[in-house]
Amino acid sequence: MNSRVRSSLTVNSYDYETYAPVSTNGNGGLGFIGMQRCTDCSSSPIADLASRQASQGWATVFTLNEPDINGITPSQAASWYIQYINPLAIKKALPAVTSSVTSGEGLSWVSQMISACAGQCYFDYINLHWYGTTFAEFQSYVESAHSQFPNYQLVITEFALQNPAGGQAAQVSFFQQAFPFLDGASYVQLYFPFVATSPALLQADGGSAASIVGTGSCLYNNDGTPSAVGNLMY
Repeated sequence: MNSRVRSSLTVNSYDYETYAPVSTNGNGGLGFIGMQRCTDCSSSPIADLASRQASQGWATVFTLNEPDINGITPSQAASWYIQYINPLAIKKALPAVTSSVTSGEGLSWVSQMISACAGQCYFDYINLHWYGTTFAEFQSYVESAHSQFPNYQLVITEFALQNPAGGQAAQVSFFQQAFPFLDGASYVQLYFPFVATSPALLQADGGSAASIVGTGSCLYNNDGTPSAVGNLMY
């Protein structure tokens, strides 16, 4: 589950599924965004997408998680999107892609999907992920995405330094630069630092994320209090 920050407000959450996370104290005032992260997940069946959206009332849907590196072609994604995502009368994001610069991945995959859609995919947002080594790299990536897709708003649904040697302190320094930059970018609608969990839970439940990204960007401490990164969101 990630939390979105813009202009010092945390307003949305998502959890890579089409059902909201279990909570014992309500939603904290956060709007939930459903995500159909795979073409047909056992936990989020595509057959249930429309009914879950209608019953839960979410106003935005995110789609496929990093299909550019998971064997889904732009053409396959376009056909799937037209069939299942187009009918939802809510805000829509194209599949979330990596920041890979390899041909056929990252932004080039998005461009190829849009071409494959032939004007038949209805969407509001280009969805980006980024992991790297410096704020300058991140800024350049976001600006290049805007240059390539100037007519669309961006949502950045995962981003952090990639396992920096400086740990949490390096992540804090990065986000102290990234948040104001994103707040000042009129073409960025939503952004979600990775990740709204604790180091212990990320290591237990996050697969390879803890080894790839590290635990320094976690928004919570193991006792549930906001971490040094999490405190930047208040």
